[in-house]
Amino acid sequence: MTKRIAFIGNYLPRLCGIATFTTDLCAAVAAANEEATCIVLPVNDTDDGYEYADAVRFELTEKDINSYRRAADFLNINNVELVCLQHEYGIFGGRAGSHILALLRQLRMPIVTTLHTILEEPDADQRLVLEEIAALSDRLVVMSKRGIDFLTSIYHLSEDKIDFIPHGIPDVPFVDPSFHKDLFGVEGKMVLLSFGLLSTSKGIENVIEALPDIVAEHPNVVYMILGETHPHVKEIDGESYRLSLQWLAREKGVESNVIFYNRFVSLEELNEFIGAADIYITPYLNRAQITSGTLAYTLGAGKAVVSTPYWYAEEMLAEERGVLVPFADPSALAQSVIDLLNDDTKRHAMRKRAYVFGREMIWSEVARRYLETFERARSERRHFSHPGLVVKALDQHPGELPPIKLDHLRNMTDETGILQHAIFTIPNYHEGYTTDDNARALIVSILLEHVGKNQSFELASRYLAFIWYAYSAETGRFRNFMSYQRTWLETEGSDDSHGRALWALGTVLGRSQTPALQNMAGWLFEQALPAILDSSSPRAWAFALIGIHEYVRRFAGDRRASQIQEELSQRLLTLYQQCRTDDWRWYEEGLSYCNAVLPHASLICGQSIQSKAMIEAGLESLAWLSNVQRASRGGHFVPVGSNGFYRKGGECAHFDQQPIEGQATVSACLEAYRVTQDDRWRKEAQRAFEWFLGRNDLNLSIYDPTTGGCRDGLHPDRLNENLGAESTLAFLQSLLELRLAENTL
Repeated sequence: MTKRIAFIGNYLPRLCGIATFTTDLCAAVAAANEEATCIVLPVNDTDDGYEYADAVRFELTEKDINSYRRAADFLNINNVELVCLQHEYGIFGGRAGSHILALLRQLRMPIVTTLHTILEEPDADQRLVLEEIAALSDRLVVMSKRGIDFLTSIYHLSEDKIDFIPHGIPDVPFVDPSFHKDLFGVEGKMVLLSFGLLSTSKGIENVIEALPDIVAEHPNVVYMILGETHPHVKEIDGESYRLSLQWLAREKGVESNVIFYNRFVSLEELNEFIGAADIYITPYLNRAQITSGTLAYTLGAGKAVVSTPYWYAEEMLAEERGVLVPFADPSALAQSVIDLLNDDTKRHAMRKRAYVFGREMIWSEVARRYLETFERARSERRHFSHPGLVVKALDQHPGELPPIKLDHLRNMTDETGILQHAIFTIPNYHEGYTTDDNARALIVSILLEHVGKNQSFELASRYLAFIWYAYSAETGRFRNFMSYQRTWLETEGSDDSHGRALWALGTVLGRSQTPALQNMAGWLFEQALPAILDSSSPRAWAFALIGIHEYVRRFAGDRRASQIQEELSQRLLTLYQQCRTDDWRWYEEGLSYCNAVLPHASLICGQSIQSKAMIEAGLESLAWLSNVQRASRGGHFVPVGSNGFYRKGGECAHFDQQPIEGQATVSACLEAYRVTQDDRWRKEAQRAFEWFLGRNDLNLSIYDPTTGGCRDGLHPDRLNENLGAESTLAFLQSLLELRLAENTL
């Protein structure tokens, strides 16, 4: 049985439905498992916080992302066995509440998330946040059957991961409403009740509009409106909504039939209010409400209910457990209330059906089911954990790495090769293929071979075949762009695509253990290598140098390869020495794309040809680039933006940020660590990789955990939702290199 459980969500005395739910769930779980220690991490929306009970051990600040990271550290070091998150978009900071992801990504224990809102039509940010929460959670809890339908059909989640547990309610007896009416001075009255924090979405005005017709037939009716104005509404609009309701009651001549109780009551008081009601009314205006604590409470207390047909009400009031009326229709609402008041037999039968249905929702039963879900989450986490897992200190293992997921890579690959672009996750045939991307994909497939993925040969052979076909014996170079109809769009590709193809071929020759791949790559590498000397692009030289380095690790006696390596190395070093100044430690007069590949190549060549000058140039330039790519606040990775790049003496473009920069930096920093054994470089590699996972300017994950793909970049206000080949391969290469480094560094 789980003995140390942490609950994350709003908590009383903060005034909101999530706070009430978290408080009640925590208490119910603690009562159901006497051996359990339950702690709470609430979210504060004010600087002063709240006067919490002793169960609160750590307080999150809504808009401070660093507090979420500190909370993760707190949970990890305090022997918490399971985290139960209450998710609602509006309670966490960041776009669509994305700050909570910074916490979840760092947790090392199972996570069970209760979803209080599941949108049928989420915007892009809302979808991203929910999808990543789902991916990071071991189990998901929903409180309605419709929630399961939405998660499977809209968000494409597996039903096996989802548990239905109803909203918890107090266990109260089935009593006659007259028993409590004297507490409120309404003896002999027929009591209508609505309760909850007041806001314009509650639709209370429609009940007041209906009251004249109701009172005309039942003059002894009173309508009790219980609850404070929502704190966030009060902060902006004051009590204007409550005042408008009072003015409306006077205008309709029913002010003597309306009673306002302007306060947030205790659970004991709430049960007394509910007990006094003959009919409970929820006139909400928004259909898209997938749960409602107020409806759950009143239904479980055996009340006759009249409600508008929002999602949760449709499900809970089915089978004649209540009455549904159209949205914003006072006449229909009035008629339904009158019908119930006129027919005692019908009303009491409805009450009994509701009460019997609610027996499965009492907190003791709900807590038992949560504990079963907690145990299932822990069991599944144990089942899927590596049996040889070794716990490392944070400085040795700064962040857990995501699993290797190849769904999107395979989706982008057909019998020809990998397609260049995608529209969202769908391959874009109009843009065809490139040698650049197939070379990247070939590198990734060889790295997959090294981590033991058995799909590697199938993928590598396809990408290598593309590169073979791209080579032109007439020019000695590779073509780059191919249409979807397999027509080459040029007779000769760019210098950079030629260099990248050599990198991929060298990787096959230096690392693959598959003879079939080596034989084809060997002939092609030999034929294509000389042409790199005719190129003028420093990045092409760098790509080729990395490929040559991979090659000569196995074939050190190849004189021609060594000569080309020395020639390109000297070119790169000369560039650096000519361009470098004290405040501009770089190879060119500007930073553009894939920048870190230049110091990466310098470091590799410095080792191969035993050049101290090249190693020093590589380390110095990489250190300078790392400072350029560091946020002034927070210190996270900020790659040079592609919308203008960075010219010497000018301003550094902040956006659009591209995944290729993250990959190049990860690779270069890992190489710097191999050269120096300075732990600084491992941390720099991790910092760059965390950019993919959401430690970036927008706190949004570039990586898509549901497909294993990667989005095409970061705009000033949003993600680029397309998952193209370059981006996905950049993420996969970074992930694979970090995994391999874990075993060798």
